Amino acid sequence: MLRPFAVGFLALASVALIAGHLAAEPADPAPAAATGTQHAIAIHGRPRHPDGFTAFDYVNPQAPKGGRAVIGVLGTYDSLNPLIVKGSPAAGLRDFVFETLLTRGLDEPFTLYGLIAERIEVADDRSAITFHLDSRARFSDGHAIDADDVLFSWKVLRDFGRPNHRSYYKKVRQALRLSNRVVRFDLEPGDRELPLILGLMPVLPAHLVSEASFQQTSLAAPVGSGPYKVAVVDPGRSLVYARDPDYWGRDLPANRGRFNFDEVRFDYYRDDAAMFEALKSGAIGLRPEEDPARWAEGYGIDAVSAGRLKKSAFQIGLPAGMTALVFNTRRKVFADARVRRALIEMFDFAFINQSLFHGLYSRTQSYFERSDLSSAGRAADDREKALLAPFLAEVRPEVLAGTHTFPTGDGTGRNRDNQRAAFELLRSAGYAMRGGDLVHTATGEPLAFEMLAASAAQERLFLVYARDLEKLGIKVRIRVVDSAQYQSRIKTYDYDMMQWRWPSSLSPGNEQLFRFSSEVARRDGSFNFAGVESKAVDAMIAAMLAAKESEEFVSAVRALDRVLLSGDYVIPLFHLEKQWVAHWADLVPPEATSLFGYQLDTWWHAEAATTTGAGTR
Repeated sequence: MLRPFAVGFLALASVALIAGHLAAEPADPAPAAATGTQHAIAIHGRPRHPDGFTAFDYVNPQAPKGGRAVIGVLGTYDSLNPLIVKGSPAAGLRDFVFETLLTRGLDEPFTLYGLIAERIEVADDRSAITFHLDSRARFSDGHAIDADDVLFSWKVLRDFGRPNHRSYYKKVRQALRLSNRVVRFDLEPGDRELPLILGLMPVLPAHLVSEASFQQTSLAAPVGSGPYKVAVVDPGRSLVYARDPDYWGRDLPANRGRFNFDEVRFDYYRDDAAMFEALKSGAIGLRPEEDPARWAEGYGIDAVSAGRLKKSAFQIGLPAGMTALVFNTRRKVFADARVRRALIEMFDFAFINQSLFHGLYSRTQSYFERSDLSSAGRAADDREKALLAPFLAEVRPEVLAGTHTFPTGDGTGRNRDNQRAAFELLRSAGYAMRGGDLVHTATGEPLAFEMLAASAAQERLFLVYARDLEKLGIKVRIRVVDSAQYQSRIKTYDYDMMQWRWPSSLSPGNEQLFRFSSEVARRDGSFNFAGVESKAVDAMIAAMLAAKESEEFVSAVRALDRVLLSGDYVIPLFHLEKQWVAHWADLVPPEATSLFGYQLDTWWHAEAATTTGAGTR
């Protein structure tokens, strides 16, 4: 929901690459608003905003332009190319520099409106989508965006992009250049989301990028078509975006009230504590907060009391998703589901929530927590039962019945009932106590594994959990690494257990392939961190993507939820009911909040009318 790329990539695009898509070019078709075209597309039902709408409901169309926002980022970066697996890309590129064909309306589950493509045509069965490009669309170097750019972008992302792009775009059966400003994609049948996925394709400058240069990291300022240009690059330390005064799309309905700051700066911090101190000192202007302990106790400073530093809690309409400790089932230690289930039993949620998080978290029970898509507490309906019938061996009865819950513990920190249940599971998996260690009776190997952490907060959580596991003779090593090493290791699945969050929307779709399908389980760079390889999961994702009506879709998502829960691939953690953001008072949000929560691009600077600086704090 959030787009980059490269002019260190100065090699010209191969003429042959584009020419392979070109037929004799017909005359330009009728104007984009001709009969049969539409301004938007929704995954289900009709778009909320009619043709001719002036702005989204969650923006202030009269928001003043000016000022600066400074945002803290944990970690580092070594690339301005976020579209390949190689390197650690800088924050903000896909938001501010590179645009997509269509843009998302954030007050609906999944609806796209015109951006680079001002109009679209969609086949009734969604087997094809045609994009009519806006004649005003320009890259920041003034070069007009045309069909060749679109076709080039599709091909290099399909062949050399990140695994999710490769997976999505290879489903295109044929890409046709109908004119200089019209491109049609013919699609594989059975995937109603795919036209929308194509609509979210970033468009790259074919006159500046080649196949070879696309595959390389670069720290040269990229050329895109978005509202900002990269102004200052300080590798690994900061990145500054300056609003483009010549931005072609500033008056589009989808952009009114957005991109209000003259400058957006991202400052990088090696640890979370330093970034928090930067917020309190005024060095950065905004910080999303997910640590209940800090939210409850860490903001006792004069700036908060005086109202200069605000603690805002925003409503959010999205599912909470799944934050969890992830088992790497590719590793032998976690190959047995009974071992995984025992370790789930050992997680003392009640004690951890109270002792570390002031009791402010809720326990997560579903991959689609906090939404109607969750299977938790609901018995499977007839549509779900029909979908799951061939795979009942992969769905536990209590999960099918909706009665399954993850253990919470008794809150005492001793967790004895859960320890007994866990030990019985481990004994059935062939483990026994020997000299204070839990070892496998057949191999003599101890039950031991490493937990990979990327922050002090993760380390603190892991330590509490590891102490409980040691009571059963399980040996746990906690390895804390820096951001660059962490990213490198998780891309190649070089861990036993790690913490991850899979966010969710109200219209989950192709991203589930990238997270849980068998196809990507052994492919570096996917988000299938658990190594899920399940025919049932693959079938439920396929059913979800093929669903035409809302009822079918909801049943397919719940069925997927049930299979994933039954597989014991993760130890579900917890979620917050609202979105917490600490921000200085000179950064002002609109009155309305989108379904997706707060959006920085809709905020503005309180002193924008009189200053271009960050204001006095």
